[in-house]
Amino acid sequence: MIKFVGSFETVSSLPKTQFPEYAFIGRSNVGKSSLINAVVGTKIARTSNTPGRTQSLNLFNIDDRIMIVDLPGYGYAKVSKEQALQWLHRLEDYLMNRRQLTRLFILIDSRIGVRDSDLDLMDFCDLNGISYQVVYTKKDKRVRETNQIKLSHDNHPAMLADILETSAEKKTGLEPIRVALGIK
Repeated sequence: MIKFVGSFETVSSLPKTQFPEYAFIGRSNVGKSSLINAVVGTKIARTSNTPGRTQSLNLFNIDDRIMIVDLPGYGYAKVSKEQALQWLHRLEDYLMNRRQLTRLFILIDSRIGVRDSDLDLMDFCDLNGISYQVVYTKKDKRVRETNQIKLSHDNHPAMLADILETSAEKKTGLEPIRVALGIK
């Protein structure tokens, strides 16, 4: 059973649970909510064509075993610099202090490739020993930018070596994420 737990503005307001948390993050408009919905097999995360729609820490309980956290996107949303800075501080607080965090999935739009903001997040995780896995989204779409940066576990010690490639629309590449989450 999948249950929406709530939207939370601060890390301190998140419920204290014993369940492991799997958080999804990426640049705005990367397809984060669509991927979450495809992975769990039902629409739980709100999708939108407007970048930056997810603005809170959204928590979903899966079978009273795990929590999925839909984190706000970064990089493109049309918000004030003050609000973007608040989001950054909240993200750092979550990553550094949420003991339940088991894995962070960093989503990258495969049509565009890795951006500086993605690398900044990866570097932050590397420096702080926060385990993460890179997931390319929208693999069914035509590549827009050639000469993309190639990622390597050698340059990012906290990154899991397996880089996943997915399409929420075509429902491909989802199984490794489901295995990591322990869901069918």
